Formats: sequence, structure tokens, C-alpha cells
Amino acid sequence: MTNLKLGRMFKGLFVSYPYPILCFLVFNCFSCKNNEGNNNLNQVFRYNEHKNIGSLDPAFAKDNADIWAINQLFNGLVQMDENLNVKPCIAKSWTVSKNALTYSFLIRDDVFFHKHQLFGRDSTRSVNALDFKYSFNRLLDKEIASSGRWVLNKVESFKVDNDSIFTIKLKQPFPAFLGLLTMKYCSVVPKEIVTHYGSNFRANPIGTGPFKFKRWEENIKLVFRRNNNYFETDSQGKTLPYLEAIAITFLPDKQSEFLQFVQGNLDLLNSLDASYQDDILSRKGELRAKYRANINMIRGPYLNTEYLAFYMASKTSEMQSKLIRQAVNYGFDRQKMMTYLRNGIGIPANGGFIPKGLPGFSASIGYTYNPKKSKALIKQYKAETGNDSPEITITTTSNYLNFCEYIQRELQKTGLIVNVDVIPAATLKSAKANGKLDLFRASWVADYPDAQNYLSLYYSKNFAPNGPNYTHFKSDIFDALYSKSFSKTNTTSRETLYTTLDSLVMQEAPIVPLYYDEVVRFTGKNVHNLGINPINMLNLKGVTKK
Repeated sequence: MTNLKLGRMFKGLFVSYPYPILCFLVFNCFSCKNNEGNNNLNQVFRYNEHKNIGSLDPAFAKDNADIWAINQLFNGLVQMDENLNVKPCIAKSWTVSKNALTYSFLIRDDVFFHKHQLFGRDSTRSVNALDFKYSFNRLLDKEIASSGRWVLNKVESFKVDNDSIFTIKLKQPFPAFLGLLTMKYCSVVPKEIVTHYGSNFRANPIGTGPFKFKRWEENIKLVFRRNNNYFETDSQGKTLPYLEAIAITFLPDKQSEFLQFVQGNLDLLNSLDASYQDDILSRKGELRAKYRANINMIRGPYLNTEYLAFYMASKTSEMQSKLIRQAVNYGFDRQKMMTYLRNGIGIPANGGFIPKGLPGFSASIGYTYNPKKSKALIKQYKAETGNDSPEITITTTSNYLNFCEYIQRELQKTGLIVNVDVIPAATLKSAKANGKLDLFRASWVADYPDAQNYLSLYYSKNFAPNGPNYTHFKSDIFDALYSKSFSKTNTTSRETLYTTLDSLVMQEAPIVPLYYDEVVRFTGKNVHNLGINPINMLNLKGVTKK
């Protein structure tokens, strides 16, 4: 079947059939034979996004669902490999001044935007430095109200020297700056297309990525097609990507998603849900025998720390007491919690707030299970305060109720009264930002792969709601060392300083680290080269299906 015929057939699917038939036909129309008899010429990679997608505009690439889709369509100056190393992308190389303030990027001359009639006769054009100037100015535009505006907070100015040279000057040295530029917010977009569509660019994206936008029926199906003009190649010089298309569905129910995957209608199942985790995994976190013939499991560190947070500005005696906060940290077995509540997926957080897999992590600065120590601290608190019935309330969402109930049962053995309050996610988000909760469950996924991002949660100038310091932790020593970390350009020295800062936080115990998450992906046996990375980015340009 020719691409032209396939396109006509594909277009008709979205206007002629109800959802179940549409799904079946879209999934299967790519597996037909072409006129020369080559099987699976038009391969499609299928996955489900149960949270839906809000926008395909990189200026609003805030949620993981949006980021995954946008990553297939857009590129930036640089990109991150699977080991968190910054690599060239549209910028083939760059230089950094001796004072670490000026970054000059050399733009490739073989990168083209996806075809669109607004580009004129050739239906496309190459990317140049002016496109990055426009894209960055757009990110800063208050009228656009991009959720990624903060990414350029450290930038003093940027300029175009010529079509090939784009220069960025920082206000102060910032060693993690290149990592920030790998975020999808910093993708290049074409001015003429964005101007034409305005806010509707969210549903009419034109980028430079390995796949190009084809069609989007919101809440039903999103499809990308292969960009035959993509600039990257594999190690043998073959043009990427290998796949013909990507099809994304939006089943909201995770159990239904799991069943679709098991039946072979999806190529990827991302993460683990309580509704099916016992069915697919053993207590040791191993794939059960009945699935091994048809499914592969990939797992690795994920830059996400799950934790409980104390509001240090609370007027209650329990929140003000380091004895109580340390007692909670000592009072439950994290390893047992992971085995029985997560089937072994995740790493017990016996270190600090910086997760395992990120430079600066230390396994020796946190708290291990010590019920005797926990009881002794509670006893000491009672003696010093005269409060014989210390009481705390953990606020959480329903998704993490089982964790909080487990912690509740364990802590009550120490003499501490523990309540658990379940509220909607949106309510919790607002309440924690405005200091309305004494103790709440939270998580922090890295915005960029540098420990400084995690430590920013304890810098006093970042008090919520104007920053991410939800605990309102304050330490003059911490603030001074944190500010010093910006001028540390030596990698080893910076990592040592990060560990020291993390240790300072853990000594005061404004948080209770629960576990460092892991990326878990399940794929069909016919999916190859999917890979995995600590920021849980979905990269499909090198994936094959055989």
C-alpha cells in the first residue's frame, strides 16, 4: 500500500467510525503489505496516556503526558542521553567563556521544520539562530504565560551573531544551565506558524522532531507520522526514526490499559499501578512466569523522591519538635513497605532527599529503621513538654493511602497518635502551597538532572507559594552554602557540597524520605531499543518493531 493511499485511508478513519472500531482500524492499518510485499513497512508504536494530553506546544510542556508527546515533535539546542549527559542536538557544538557566563552555540544547517503550506513553495525551511531568539522570547512573554518561563530566570540576554551563532549570557554562573536547556520548554518553534495559529498552535504543532503531527481527536486518539526529513542518523549512518508512526490512545482506566497491553493492542505499559501490580509482578519485583514469554520488563533509577513533609512554620508543638520529626523517620521499616506495597519496585529512602542515581546522593546521611530509638525520642518529647498524648495528622491523596496507613500503624507502636486525612489531589496541592497542612505526602521529580534542583526546596528565599520550599525550612548555614554552589564549576567539588547540604537538611528532619522511585516499563517482545533513563523521557526515534 502506498503512503498516499494509506494517508487517504487514515484520514477517513476519524470521521466515519465510532471509537472501538476506530481504534481497531488505526492499530491495524499500518501492518498491511505494500505493493512489493514487504511486511510491516508502516510500523506503528502504540501506547496509552490515561492522564490525557493538554497541549502539544512546548511552551506548556509541564506534565509528563505532554512532555512525552512533545519530545517526538520538537528539538532544542541540546539533548540528554540515557546517562544524563548533555549532547548536541540542533546545536552541533558550543563554547563556554572562562567566567562561565557566556554560552555560544553553533547551529546545524541541515535541520528543517516539518512541512507546512505557510512556508511557501518548498513547504519547509531550515532552522537558524533567529528561530531560537524568537522561541526564547516567546517563552519569556508574560502574555503567553508559559509554565516554563522560569527556565530562563538565570539568563541576562541572548543574541544572534549570524544565522549559525546563537549566544546566551547569564546573570551569574550556573553549572546546571546546559541541563536546563534540554527541557522541552526550550524547543525551537517557527514564528510564521505560531503567529498564524496563535493559541491553537497547541493542536497544530510544527517542529523539527523525528515525528510530525498527523491528527488529534482529543480524548480519543493522537497520531504522529515519520518525519522523512529528520536530521539525526544512527551509528551506521541510517536516517532516524525507524518507526512509521506513533498512535496514542486515552483510556482513563489503568486496569483497562493493562488489559489492552496484555492483549497485544499496546506496545508499552509505563509504570506500575496497584490494580494490576500483584498480577504482573511477584513480591520480589520479578515478572511472573505467565507473562515472560510475551513481555519484557525494563527498570532503572528514576529521579523522583517520595516523602512526607513537615510544615516548619506550624504553631503546633509536634511540628516544631525535632524529636518528633526524627522519631517519625526512625519509626517504620522502609524495606518492608516497598516489598509489600510496591512489589519491590523502588529503593527504600535511607539516604537524604537527593535520589539515588543523581550525583550528590549519599546512602549514609538519612535514617534507618530503629523502633527503639523512635520510642525513646517520643518518650523524651513527652518528658520535656509534659504532653503525654503527642498527635500528628498525615494528609494524603487516595493513591498513597496504603503507604500512609502503613506508617500510621507502625508509628502508633512508638506512643505517637497518628491520624490520616485523605483529600483530593488539587486540594492538597493548594493547601501545601499555602501552609495549610502540618504534615503531608509529596513527591519531587527533577525538573533538570542536577541535585541543585532538589536542594532548592530548602532555600529560604523559595518559601511557598512563591517557590518550592513547602516546608518553610530555614537555615542560614544552608542558605550560604546553597548560594555558594552556583559558583562551583568543578564537578567533584559541587557534588561534595551537594551532599553536605543534603546532610544539613536531614539533621533537622523537615521531611521523611519514603523511597526513591524507579522507572518501570513493560513492552512486547517485538519492541527493541526502547531503553530507559532516570528522567523517564520517552525516546522513540531509535525504536524498532520486529
